[in-house]
Amino acid sequence: MDGAHATAGAAGPAGARAPDRMGTMASVPSTSAAVRAAAPAVRRVLTLTCPDAVGIVHAVSGFLAGRRANIVDSQQFSDTDADLFFMRLAVDVTDPHESVATLRDAFAEVAGRFVMQFDVMDPAQPKRLLVLVSKLDHCLYDLIYRCRAGTVPATIAAVVSNHPDTRELVESAGIPFHHLPVTPDTKVEAESRMRELAGAYDVDLWILARYMQILSPRLCAELAGKAINIHHSFLPSFRGARPYHQAYARGVKLIGATAHYVTADLDEGPIIEQEVARVDHTMGPNTLVDVGRDLECQALARGVRWHVENRVVLNGLRTVVFR
Repeated sequence: MDGAHATAGAAGPAGARAPDRMGTMASVPSTSAAVRAAAPAVRRVLTLTCPDAVGIVHAVSGFLAGRRANIVDSQQFSDTDADLFFMRLAVDVTDPHESVATLRDAFAEVAGRFVMQFDVMDPAQPKRLLVLVSKLDHCLYDLIYRCRAGTVPATIAAVVSNHPDTRELVESAGIPFHHLPVTPDTKVEAESRMRELAGAYDVDLWILARYMQILSPRLCAELAGKAINIHHSFLPSFRGARPYHQAYARGVKLIGATAHYVTADLDEGPIIEQEVARVDHTMGPNTLVDVGRDLECQALARGVRWHVENRVVLNGLRTVVFR
């Protein structure tokens, strides 16, 4: 038992007295009085990754204790193959001057000692999404509902589509809609306009909700770790048009969907979440389409939620997801 725990164990009932280090009796503040005197707590989330080493947890927890930040949730993972350490902590701070910026600046010294990459976020400030969609609208419908219900703690700042089909849905939800047709000749201009919109709406994350256009390698590089795509994934995989009909023709037994980060390698970015369902010979292609669309909505929603809650940390071609 260390000294902190020993001191805590010596405390008696509220208002009691406990021996100090000299053996005399010192007053122990009433627990209820301490609670009443405490300032309202504000939640912060700290995520970090660094080369694995002795003393990381001790340094991080000591830093937080020194700033009166109470750890309410802590998860960690050591990748022994890559010799990397990953950690996510949710903390409550009572110092009214402890903003995200001040906590980030103060933590830089600890981060420097351990060569950390880290982030600090305020979960009370919802991330802002730019949703890209084509004609299929099931994932868009689902995200609008979940964002409004709060199960995905984010705000859809705007929707961009290369078709006008979803305009009525989007505008009826009070969300700005932008129709940007894309052809081989206008692709560069369309992507430039999307960048402008993302800046104007102060976007944190791009969502490709069945957006049937391939982003340029340059844009993919700019959006590394900041754009999520949803893709139908089958065993085996079926590319191109009518994938569910291809799956039916091959008699697949499992269908699924994958939410992953966007990279220049088409549909091969780091995987955040996957969802599968067992199917059989009684299900026609239209049934597979219905089941598959549900899977796409579920996988995308979880992937987006985990990202905006800072639960996803990139690990090369893989991800660490603190659920």
